[in-house]
Amino acid sequence: MSLSSLAFSRSLKSSRLATQAVAVVLGSALIAAAAQIQVPMIPVPMTMQTFAVLAIGMLYGPRLAFFTLAAYVFEGVIGLPVFAGGANFAVLLAKPFTIGYIAGFVAAAVVAGAVAEGSAGVLRSALAVIAGTVALYVLGLGWLAYMMGGDVAKAVSLGLVPFLLGDAVKAALAIAVRESLGRIRF
Repeated sequence: MSLSSLAFSRSLKSSRLATQAVAVVLGSALIAAAAQIQVPMIPVPMTMQTFAVLAIGMLYGPRLAFFTLAAYVFEGVIGLPVFAGGANFAVLLAKPFTIGYIAGFVAAAVVAGAVAEGSAGVLRSALAVIAGTVALYVLGLGWLAYMMGGDVAKAVSLGLVPFLLGDAVKAALAIAVRESLGRIRF
């Protein structure tokens, strides 16, 4: 390999990393903005985060989606008001019911990205959002049930049932975005 081709290769790699870094920043900003679009509910608010998380997972793929969601969570941990209602991690510690859903967002993006990877199509996208949503609810409901003294029925009635219709709409929107844009290559 000549020096000029080595330099070109390094330049491409550096450019790709810069593009990925911008994608992570933009994706985490989209999730933070989606967190502010909410319908207040108790104990967990309904937000547009599910849409943003699933769309990012399918558009970015599992690896870049993971880094995007990790950046989003990190922003909240260091005190930025990125969670629902402008909350940060300190606020969540005072009212910890939603912590499982935030962890579930990371899992949902990675799972949706992994399932969507490889081929396009509405069926693949639908499977991706279903799998991602299941991952989200396993962690979210698991934590919520723990916070409610192990009462799984109460966690399901408060943390799943009221969200099903809205999540179906957000899933359909995420599928539409994925089908119109395809997988974004970084």
